[in-house]
Amino acid sequence: MENRSMISEFILLGFSADPQTQILLFVLFLVIYLLTLMGNLVMLLVIRIDPHLHTPMYFFLRQLSFLDLCHSSVTVPKMLENLLSESKTIFVESCLAQAFFVFATGGTEACLLAVMAYDRYVAISSPLLYGQVMSNQLCVGLVWGSWGLAFVDALINILLAVNLDYCEDHTIPHFSCELSSLFPLSCSDTATNFTLLLCSSVLHFFGTFIMIVSSYARIVSTILSISSTSGRSKAFSTCSSHLTTVILFYGSGFLSYLLPYSVVTPMLNPLIYSLQNKEVKAAMRRMLRRYVNIFT
Repeated sequence: MENRSMISEFILLGFSADPQTQILLFVLFLVIYLLTLMGNLVMLLVIRIDPHLHTPMYFFLRQLSFLDLCHSSVTVPKMLENLLSESKTIFVESCLAQAFFVFATGGTEACLLAVMAYDRYVAISSPLLYGQVMSNQLCVGLVWGSWGLAFVDALINILLAVNLDYCEDHTIPHFSCELSSLFPLSCSDTATNFTLLLCSSVLHFFGTFIMIVSSYARIVSTILSISSTSGRSKAFSTCSSHLTTVILFYGSGFLSYLLPYSVVTPMLNPLIYSLQNKEVKAAMRRMLRRYVNIFT
């Protein structure tokens, strides 16, 4: 049995060992990552420069795009490196750091999606009071609260995991470092770590999921009370992009070992909001016309 100080690296074995398959995966995930960067940067730029999008909904969407950039950049670069490397190793300290940021950004996104669900509920149930209820101060506070809660929770979990000792088996059967993948490799008693991680997961993912479901139950009730068909359709369309993102986030979370969230979902989010949102598409057209006029 070796302690953690003698094991300096973990081995990440999340994908096929076939060299040709690895090259194909490298090209695929590199393209996805570049599309993720481009799509989310465009969303950040459009929302930033277009005054028509300076509303609470797009303020939260801008935070979501920035969060997707951070979350995908935590794991994808190292994954791309390992796809071209024979060793596929990661230092223990780097692995713990990666696990921390995966946990923190994932937890922040769960909280932010719950906040966005509440925002949609206020917009549909109280449209005349929407600007007063979702004030700038409240929006900023909700975003900072989401980041703060997730980062504090991640820090507590990681600080407890730092003291673990690891055995000779240091192979992680995944493409990135996560706390749940490190516990089976430890020679220490991980009961406390597991309990804390379970409580954190219930708080961040199941807790926020219940909040989202509750918000949408009220949204559906409000939409059904609208008499006109066009009014119901318009009200539902304002939630469709967020609902699609929620399904992708929690669906890929439950199937995290089959569909890597940090690779796929951050790429799809800007596409979802740009393709299903008339205001975003109009803002993109205005931005393109503005830059065309500048260059011509």
